[in-house]
Amino acid sequence: MGTRDERLAALELLGDGERAARHTWVVDGQAPDGLQQSVERLVSDGLAELAGRETRAELSVLLARPVRWAARLTPYGRDALIYARALSIPVPEGDEPASGERRVELQPAQMEAVRRFTSLAQLSVGPAAGLAERVRTATFSRTENRWRLVLTEEQIASVAYGLHLHRLTGSVTEANRFAREYDVVYRPCPDTRKPTAARLSRTATSPD
Repeated sequence: MGTRDERLAALELLGDGERAARHTWVVDGQAPDGLQQSVERLVSDGLAELAGRETRAELSVLLARPVRWAARLTPYGRDALIYARALSIPVPEGDEPASGERRVELQPAQMEAVRRFTSLAQLSVGPAAGLAERVRTATFSRTENRWRLVLTEEQIASVAYGLHLHRLTGSVTEANRFAREYDVVYRPCPDTRKPTAARLSRTATSPD
């Protein structure tokens, strides 16, 4: 149905109309111009419902006038409206880094890889202590398109290991970008060939 903005505008109008009404229905005569057509599109998505003949008759008695059209949001429509409104709330910066911590920002693809890493209980080298909780409580900035976390150096190295696993089995981009931004990457130790966290300069990473 229509564009995303048209859908959100219709949800807002119907939600506002419900709150202004004495009942849960927005009826003809109370609906803004164009709302009826927009609601028809919401109905096709299961986000709104139209009143049947019996309900319109009850509303006609309640309002002491004929009601030929009435609509309201479904529970799914109310959820969509609540979610849409939550997106407009500014994302808090989160806790300030304490001593030994740094603020880390991850792109969505990086965060997806890190979430997968922290969810695997059978790993020989599991996530650093507290990393899973930091990932769970991370905040998202829509304007920056970044997930924001505050991590210890141990947790940052653990993120690098998770992205190293992702690099071996998928894309190299996420690990390379993290290495450029936070100067840590997992690579085989020259002596033991054991994968080890290495600190490096920003110029030492390979291109995406």
